[in-house]
Amino acid sequence: MNFKDILAVSGKPGLYKLVTNRSNGLVVADLDSGKSVFCPMRKHQFTPMETVAIYTMNDTIELSEIFTRMLDQVDENPPADVSASKDEIEDYFASIVPDYDEDRVYISDMKKVIKWFTILNERGYLNAEASDEEE
Repeated sequence: MNFKDILAVSGKPGLYKLVTNRSNGLVVADLDSGKSVFCPMRKHQFTPMETVAIYTMNDTIELSEIFTRMLDQVDENPPADVSASKDEIEDYFASIVPDYDEDRVYISDMKKVIKWFTILNERGYLNAEASDEEE
């Protein structure tokens, strides 16, 4: 999975695709509408999906690996709803990443991973990119 151009933008819900870089910010496009908007660096922070990782007891695990596990189990173990109880979300996340570090991975992190997976999976980013990676 290649998340090079997919970003999370602070202060804005959802995920965005990088359109272009400017000296004072980024132009990003909404994944649904494709509408572009300028986000200044003075107001927003940008998190590329390829740099996100989850702490485990030994090391870290990349988001692409977590998404691959979630995609493999989506039929028999569908993602927990982000409005579900804390215990349900933790149980689901433990089934995907059994050795996650409980002291450094918070419930908000788990919810973000589930939200991001849902967004990307519904829009076909995970299926198309998974086949590209295998080649």
